[in-house]
Amino acid sequence: MSKKNQSRVKKSDRRQQILLELKLRPHVRITELAQRFNVSNETVRRDFDALSNDGLIARAHGGASAPAQGHYPGLDERKNAQVDERERIGVRAAELIQSGETVMIDSGSTTIEMARALAYIGTPCTVITNSIPVAMTLGHGAAQVLLCPGEYLATESATIGTETLEFLSRFNVDRCMIGSSGFSTDGPSETVRGFAAVKRVMLTRAEKRHLLVDSGKFGRKGLSQVGDLNDLDSIVTDRRPTGELRNAIEGAEVDVLVAG
Repeated sequence: MSKKNQSRVKKSDRRQQILLELKLRPHVRITELAQRFNVSNETVRRDFDALSNDGLIARAHGGASAPAQGHYPGLDERKNAQVDERERIGVRAAELIQSGETVMIDSGSTTIEMARALAYIGTPCTVITNSIPVAMTLGHGAAQVLLCPGEYLATESATIGTETLEFLSRFNVDRCMIGSSGFSTDGPSETVRGFAAVKRVMLTRAEKRHLLVDSGKFGRKGLSQVGDLNDLDSIVTDRRPTGELRNAIEGAEVDVLVAG
């Protein structure tokens, strides 16, 4: 069969196959994939750009590779750090959610604490999340839970990727509750692959946008920028920021809610 008569692979299927290929070998080339999918090199470049923006691949000359994971601790390890602070932040954030509201909650150790507090309070609401622990925590209580589809990221017990982002984009919600690996004068940033893109979509779909971050993240910068300070309505934290960070937050007119 000539190349002209071969069927073209759909965009979503191409991108899933690219991710699968990178699980099997360290690097894939644009020219090779263009021939396999019966598309132009430019089409594959656009696929790479989209997957790179989602934090799922790293661009390399003439192709792409799986992103380096670095030494950032996984979810299980982070659960055991600054437990008291995260519990207090979780309770304060859960108190913001009103009966009947719709809420997007992303994956992270602090948002899991918030889910526990929300389950304990028993506020009836609808929660959309990419976090399996958040869904499990809230699933048997007063909340109705919608779990995002997508690629399963085992180290974070969460879903990421194109399907996750497309699912989130279907909804308009009252609030979003997100965490971050770092928080600086530039705004929240993320280290875990694929998470920055999830958080960015949640920020665009929510009427009120809350960042849950402990003071240990102040001044840190993760690899991927999530957004600007202006993208936030409030920060829920354990200690009031100082210095340049405080000035930047005040300049952006973002509320700081300190957990007691």
